Amino acid sequence: MHVPEIVPNIAFLRVIETVAPQMGVAVTAGEVRNAADIERVLSAFGQEGGGLIVTPSALTATRRGLIISLAARLALPAIYSFGFYAASGGLMSYGINQLELVRSAASYVDRILRGTNPGDLPVQLPLKYELVINLKTAAALGLVVPNSLQLLADEVIE
Repeated sequence: MHVPEIVPNIAFLRVIETVAPQMGVAVTAGEVRNAADIERVLSAFGQEGGGLIVTPSALTATRRGLIISLAARLALPAIYSFGFYAASGGLMSYGINQLELVRSAASYVDRILRGTNPGDLPVQLPLKYELVINLKTAAALGLVVPNSLQLLADEVIE
């Protein structure tokens, strides 16, 4: 029996598929479960052209070097879910700040250790999303990032 490295992130895909028609964008999903799948799917996307949305998963995080290098080689502009992708050479990311999420979790642990019933604690959703843009990667792809977008970014890597 073959056990996949990850379970596909269907929730993100469904959201993307819902909003894509409103933006005039066609979506083609590429299911990846290992490094070989990543190479196969990205190579196929590279022949089609367009852009890449990399949804968050353990596989995409641990294989980010492979994904980023393939996206660069195939000239695929890509957006990722966390800032560490852009810091690693990805074009841009938009997502939650994981450090802030961990900090808020630490306060919950503290409250539980002090006797608060976990069921009495409210569910907290992230309040801040961060946009990180890597201008070096944009230049390598031959893209110009408008100043208006750069001004909206929480971080611009030059």
